[in-house]
Amino acid sequence: MDSSLKGLVFYSWQVAGAMCYHVLTMKEFFLTQTVDLSKSKIDYQKELNNEQFKVVTNGNGPCLVLAGAGSGKTRTITYRVAYLIESGVAPENILLVTFTNKAAKEMLNRVEGLLHAFPQGLWGGTFHSIANRLLRQHASEVGHTSNFTILDQEDAKSLIKICLKELKVDTTSRRFPSPANLQSMISYARNASLPLSKVLESRYQQFSDLIPTIERIGELYEARKRQADSMDFDDLLILLRHLLFQNPMIRERLANQFQYILVDEYQDTNVIQADIVHQLASIHGNILVVGDDAQSIYSFRAAEIKNILRFPNQHQETSVYHLTTNYRSAPEILAVANRSIQQNMHQFKKTLESFCPSCEKPLFVPAATASQEAQYIAEQVMRLRKEGISMCEIAVLFRAAFHSQNLEFELMRRDIPYEYRGGMKFFERAHVKDVVSFLRIIANSKDETAWMRVLGLFPGIGLVTAGKIVQQIQSAETIDEAIKKEVKVGSRAVFGWQQSCVTVKKALVGERLPGKMIREIISGSYRDYLTAEYPDSADRLDDLEQFAVFAEGYKDLHKFLDEVSLTENYGVEKEQTTTFSEEKMILSTIHQAKGLEWDAVFLMHLTDNKFPNPRALQEKGGLEEERRLFYVATTRARKQLFYTYPITSGYDSLSYNQPSLFLQEIPKSLLEEVKIKTISEPSHTSAWRRNDDPIIVLDDLGERISKSSPGSFLRGVDEL
Repeated sequence: MDSSLKGLVFYSWQVAGAMCYHVLTMKEFFLTQTVDLSKSKIDYQKELNNEQFKVVTNGNGPCLVLAGAGSGKTRTITYRVAYLIESGVAPENILLVTFTNKAAKEMLNRVEGLLHAFPQGLWGGTFHSIANRLLRQHASEVGHTSNFTILDQEDAKSLIKICLKELKVDTTSRRFPSPANLQSMISYARNASLPLSKVLESRYQQFSDLIPTIERIGELYEARKRQADSMDFDDLLILLRHLLFQNPMIRERLANQFQYILVDEYQDTNVIQADIVHQLASIHGNILVVGDDAQSIYSFRAAEIKNILRFPNQHQETSVYHLTTNYRSAPEILAVANRSIQQNMHQFKKTLESFCPSCEKPLFVPAATASQEAQYIAEQVMRLRKEGISMCEIAVLFRAAFHSQNLEFELMRRDIPYEYRGGMKFFERAHVKDVVSFLRIIANSKDETAWMRVLGLFPGIGLVTAGKIVQQIQSAETIDEAIKKEVKVGSRAVFGWQQSCVTVKKALVGERLPGKMIREIISGSYRDYLTAEYPDSADRLDDLEQFAVFAEGYKDLHKFLDEVSLTENYGVEKEQTTTFSEEKMILSTIHQAKGLEWDAVFLMHLTDNKFPNPRALQEKGGLEEERRLFYVATTRARKQLFYTYPITSGYDSLSYNQPSLFLQEIPKSLLEEVKIKTISEPSHTSAWRRNDDPIIVLDDLGERISKSSPGSFLRGVDEL
């Protein structure tokens, strides 16, 4: 078929589709047809509360559904889809979009369960899967064939490596961004619809002098993808938006087809995703977006909260619905969450009301030190388990991964099994292992494994070369002798060896204390390595600073390394034969905890210099997003909620911490303060009391072992 005939057929198809649309519009079928509830298979009034019922039965035209935490938004969306299908809307005319494959699968399964059959033809899935499906049909319009391949993150990094080689970029003269880092920069710029140069200037200032080079890499990366007929995940969205804006005929056909569009988690959309949704809804206007501006916490992924805040202004006669009946958390927990989020200026005001029975007020627990905070949490976990709460129904949440380090150490000591969400356990993290390897060669200059890891961190030194260097320095009896050796390797490797020696020399200056040595190691070329290698280098440096703080409690390097190594192995060995079987509590960053819930939640390390995150405060809207994070963490708890923080930090030189701003904003009447009092024996025993209650001393299993009368003491200070 020649191109002119193809065009004629395609045009005829569009005309026919438009004629069908106008006929349906004249009948006003899809806007007026409703379910005869008396004949429906589903008893909507019985199955839904009044708020949900209004959305399900009246969700025509542009609709904004503000669904508070635990208010049944998934239930509302799936019943809405079932309602539309029972009203006579063909499944292929419905588009249901969400963010994760898990959420999409759950929604489609629920719809199938309601209708007792899968609605064949229903368009449901993630933004990326929907984009892939549409682009397969119209690939030629965006410069690809329908057989294009999709690059995952590893593929993308490999292609960027090829671009670096083709452009002959010298990555050895200074620490150049790694392929992973370059891919992160390019991806953020594209998802935020910002020039790469602007992103580098604002978010990667340390590489601002490399802007022209990085821009060339980005341009070649795009060209190589087109040449290879491949797309990365960002292309799926960007090219679909391009298709909809640049090809009116295709846009109109798709907008005709999707007579009802439902979007989940709308507060997490970026500008590209919002543009796609608006274009697909441009004819029928039946666009129902569900989300909670109070839970918008992904700006670092280019999510744009303005999409949900501006929705009523972008769509005339928008119907706004509120889902505020919370089926998750006790009233006392919601009272704190409501009061906290009220402090934000840019939001839709709403107040969550609990459907659950009353429980205890959330507990506010100042601890003297981070170690005492960890001990308190561990003891409380064992008490909760003894009271019948499953370990998997207990979670400890934190703003940043390094906040959990003391707790992880304490849990391993006590043989309490845990699962870590949002990354690896502290001592399994690559950067922690790197620094431990530096300390190991200082303690034992003949440690071949540690040397191999350390040398591999420096430019010009690969596995083979590292082995050659180790062979040449093995005769050294001390680390001082080892770093004075002149090794015979290539010129690039000699430079890398010299850099490694400089790093070790810095650590050896002055008192050879573990904490000091860690700080010296991360102050020079290793810091440059992290910055160039990892997009999250700042978080990794925070991890290592916390590691240094922990190490300040040790005066002897060998004892410190023994403690780290033995504790690691201890946790691994005991986990296999633990008395808790396979049951594990959860440790998680707050970002990873969104969408989840537990009976008991600890929100730890709530100091004002850690949460809100100081770096976030430097960004526009950063404070309000940090408060939304606090709100999300609070609303993960069903029955019991603990807020903890250490009053002091450090060992040799103590610094005093204020409680988080977000704790200070909560009226004291909504919290119950717990005062921890340390007793000298047994060694891992502590006590806590509430207000004027008697001091109840608890052992490691949470059993009472003695009582005393109320004492008068400053909050946490007298325990130092």
